Amino acid sequence: QVQLIESGGGVVQAGGSLRLSCAASGRISTYAMAWFRQAPGKEREFVAAVSRSGNTNYADSVKGRFTMSRDNAKNTVYLQMNSLKPEDTAVYYCASGTWSVSVVVNDYPYWGQGTQVTVSS
Repeated sequence: QVQLIESGGGVVQAGGSLRLSCAASGRISTYAMAWFRQAPGKEREFVAAVSRSGNTNYADSVKGRFTMSRDNAKNTVYLQMNSLKPEDTAVYYCASGTWSVSVVVNDYPYWGQGTQVTVSS
């Protein structure tokens, strides 16, 4: 069982930046890690993922603006979000528990509680 705790959310103006962190209670080196987000009234959607070897995958909507990284020694993953837009407003969730990267919500058994990101125009 892995417990995940996100932090770093907040309110930022359009064009600004935020860095989200996800700290795990156990070792994450054996798992792919991912970020998803859910806006009000919408389904949870894939944002980014990093494989066990460090390869990254991004949704088209954030490619070139968001960067995901992992620090296995600290059991932590990060999501650096630049050039934020109002449509990035959502609750951001960290997910884990798969051997390989997936964009499918149901493939991940472990989830954090989420952190709110609000981008004002």
